[in-house]
Amino acid sequence: MSLPKVVSREEWRAARIELLAEEKAMTRARDALNTKRRELPMVKVEKDYVFEGPDGKASLLDLFDGRRQLMVGHFMFNPTWEDGCPSCSAGADEMSDGLLEHLHARDTSFVYVSRAPLAKIEAYKARQGWTFPWYSSYGGDFNYDFHVTMDESVAPIEYNYRTPAEHEEAGTSGYLEGEQPIEEPGLSCFLRDGDTVFHTYSNYARGAEMTGGSYYFLDLTALGRQEDWEEPKGRATTARGAVPDFSS
Repeated sequence: MSLPKVVSREEWRAARIELLAEEKAMTRARDALNTKRRELPMVKVEKDYVFEGPDGKASLLDLFDGRRQLMVGHFMFNPTWEDGCPSCSAGADEMSDGLLEHLHARDTSFVYVSRAPLAKIEAYKARQGWTFPWYSSYGGDFNYDFHVTMDESVAPIEYNYRTPAEHEEAGTSGYLEGEQPIEEPGLSCFLRDGDTVFHTYSNYARGAEMTGGSYYFLDLTALGRQEDWEEPKGRATTARGAVPDFSS
């Protein structure tokens, strides 16, 4: 990786001002996009999903923990695995008590949900030293309905709002490679009105990075995210493991 060229303070300032104009345009565009996201229509959740947590069985409404909004991190953890996904684990490492408190102050809960049985989730969570809420959807439809577990014997495959044929055309079919069921990451948001729950938003793949964290800080640095090197199948390596890197 080449380093930026060395210039005088005056040249640097001129270049910085030029870049600042683009940053401000990006900020305005992001604000406009956030407004459109808030204005998305929502869908009533009709199915009675059942999860398992440390306190026993829980409904989707229970996961709100009395708050108005709920964010669900779809953590990749196949029931046959002993450990959770390294990439998801890297993101979970940044899920601090302080971040959760800030969400709670805005009447919003955050939980992780995985398909692995609760015993495996609890064991892995303890080894990692995590304290955030994490529920099992083992044996249920939740992961399939929200398109983070793909198994054509269970439901038609769709990931990031693309069918397998559309992924093939877009050059992103790497998301669907491997033996089914295939686990992929995502984030889903819900809103409740009394006891009625609505699905308001989901993002997947690289879109899941929009939630923030260390990547936003790394984007401000000279070396960026430092994911220019590749392993087989186009996977860039982070400190915690391999991360899919599809540009479309």
